[in-house]
Amino acid sequence: MNNKLSHDERIASMTFASVYPHYVNKVEKKGRSVEELHQVICWLTGYSLAKIQKHIDKNSTFEEFFGGATLNENASLITGTICGYRVEEIENPLTQKVRYLDKLVDELAKGRQMEKILRS
Repeated sequence: MNNKLSHDERIASMTFASVYPHYVNKVEKKGRSVEELHQVICWLTGYSLAKIQKHIDKNSTFEEFFGGATLNENASLITGTICGYRVEEIENPLTQKVRYLDKLVDELAKGRQMEKILRS
């Protein structure tokens, strides 16, 4: 139980700015664009590009980043495994949101069609 709690706490305290470059590298390495990455992040969070940049500049933790987000109503349609976890079974709401984002970035990098990534 402590291990799970520390995992959730670690995710909450990680900064979006520290992970964002990894998202960029992952999608660009697979031939996708930063614009597509931004589209995915905006779809999930309801943020504008300016708001995303503010969180990067402010060095917001994931807790702060998702604290102000309006999660897309179709986010619950994001299913599957990421980092060894089934995203639909994650109990901690913040950890689940972070894994939703990880899953979307992974799908983008794997070449999935944008319409499918955005659950439209």
